[in-house]
Amino acid sequence: MPADGWMSARKQSKKEGQTPMRMNTYTGKRFDPMQMTPEEVSLRDIAHALSLLCRGGGHMKYFYTVGLHSLNCAREAASRGWSDRLVLACLLHDASEAYLSDIIRPVKVHLSNYLEIEEQIMQTILTHFHLGDLTPEEHALWHQIDDEMLSQELKSLINGEHEMIPVPLTSEPDFRERPHEEVEEEFYKLAESLVQKMQA
Repeated sequence: MPADGWMSARKQSKKEGQTPMRMNTYTGKRFDPMQMTPEEVSLRDIAHALSLLCRGGGHMKYFYTVGLHSLNCAREAASRGWSDRLVLACLLHDASEAYLSDIIRPVKVHLSNYLEIEEQIMQTILTHFHLGDLTPEEHALWHQIDDEMLSQELKSLINGEHEMIPVPLTSEPDFRERPHEEVEEEFYKLAESLVQKMQA
């Protein structure tokens, strides 16, 4: 990790005499995202924020959200017969964006400091949902579905990708323009159900 990376950012937020920068969440939580703990993670905050966050930096044909993308990924994982643990991982794979917002891939790959912060917050979220011990193989699986869903989205929802051949899926993704309240509740209830199954 570079010297000006995550640890440097944490130290910066702790400078003597400097007031920590805090964020406010939908449920009323208030904390420094650079010092985020598993106890500060809220499923409702994640479901709400992702249901209001447009994919592709807003360059979609219509309002298609990170929340609905995440639901599509989770449904695809379930249709492949993957475990509840992996379905939940697919549902939450973009959960850090509830606290950081969405940055398009062609830009994100150049932001090493952002990637380190994103990884740290994502690990905090996974720990909250008892997924902190995901193996490299499990991480690779949800990355695979994320990429394959993106190929479908590029073809269907973004202008200029008409000739793209998307990766076939085993499920039918929901690309409808839907009210954010519906997406939020569906995301919340699915996550809640999966967590309960894992704890049973």
